[in-house]
Parts: sequence; C-alpha cells; structure tokens
Amino acid sequence: MFTGLIREIATVKSFVGATLSIKAKYKAELGDSIAINGACLTVTSVNNDGFSVELSPESQKHLVIENYKNEVHIEAAMAMGDRFEGHVVQGHVDAIGTITDIKNLGNSYDVFIKVDKKHIDFIVPKGSITIDGVSLTVNDVNADTFRLTIIPHTMKETLFKTYKKGSRVNVETDMFARYVSHIIKHQTQTDSLSWGEVDAMNASF
Repeated sequence: MFTGLIREIATVKSFVGATLSIKAKYKAELGDSIAINGACLTVTSVNNDGFSVELSPESQKHLVIENYKNEVHIEAAMAMGDRFEGHVVQGHVDAIGTITDIKNLGNSYDVFIKVDKKHIDFIVPKGSITIDGVSLTVNDVNADTFRLTIIPHTMKETLFKTYKKGSRVNVETDMFARYVSHIIKHQTQTDSLSWGEVDAMNASF
C-alpha cells in the first residue's frame, strides 16, 4: 500500500529489456515494493547508489514506458505504523491518460486529462486519483476527461513541471469506487445492493 506522496524524484540510470535501474537516495532492500511513477514494482537488486526493478511484459503493456527515463517519482510501500497521508494507493495502474490542456491560473494550474470512457465511472468529483504516483483531488469529471488543480508547490516538487499538452501519464483511479462498482455489477437481480448499503460500505473505510 502507498499514499501517493512522492518521497523522491530519482534518476533512471538505464532501462534495458525488463530491467529498470534507478539512482536514488532511498536505501532499498532486496524484495522491497516501490512505486515508480505510480506502478508497484519489486526491487530485484541493490547497489551503492540505488536499486533495480523488473517490469514484466504485462507491466510494460499497461504503463507509459516513455516516462521511465531521465527522472521518475518513487515512493516506498508503507510500513505498519507509518503515518498515513495522501490516500489509499495500491500501485496498480488502471489507465493511461493524456494531458489535453494545462492552464496557468496564477496561484495554481488546471490540468485536464483524457482517459478511455470505461474508466470515467471510477473517477469521482472531489474524490482521489493518482497521476504518475502523485495523490491528487479530482475537481470536475466530464464524458472522457477530468480536471485537476495543481498548487505551485506540487508543480515545483514533482514531474508535473515537465508535463505539457499531449504528455501521457499513468492513472490509478479510486480503489473504493472500483470495488463498489465491481460488487454492484456482479450482484444478481434478486440480490442487489441498495444505495444505502453502498453508502454504508463506503463509510466503513
């Protein structure tokens, strides 16, 4: 489990075949789970200045591979007893989004991202979303796009400062929205959940 709070912007040393080698201040251990641009990956080797992870063909198929160069966001998995911030992030990328517009509002930036329509139901206004590993709040949701507002601190301290119109990003939608949708979808006609039960389910998390 992760929180979507970026702990470090690390440097990609190489990405050859399935092996991604990272230079980082974070001292990883063999077998650690680390979210890199929002994707949970396992540390397969450790060296003096960083670590390496493996990306299976399945992972490479569902991630924005062109962003695994130069610099990447990293966040180590939470340990039991860690302070919980951000929101509940699994490190499971659901979709690839495309930035359609970035508007400088002076004291913030509006970022518009397009995704396949099948993912829109899991993106909730004022709910949480993870973009390349960054925990953010959704402002508006349309037919196939959603709007985020990025404060200057986040813009400066993350790779959002490098994004532009047309940039692609890893998107992890809200975990609870996915779970509730899955449960409702698979209920029979005679055993369906009421909206009251759905609200109670959400309130329990």
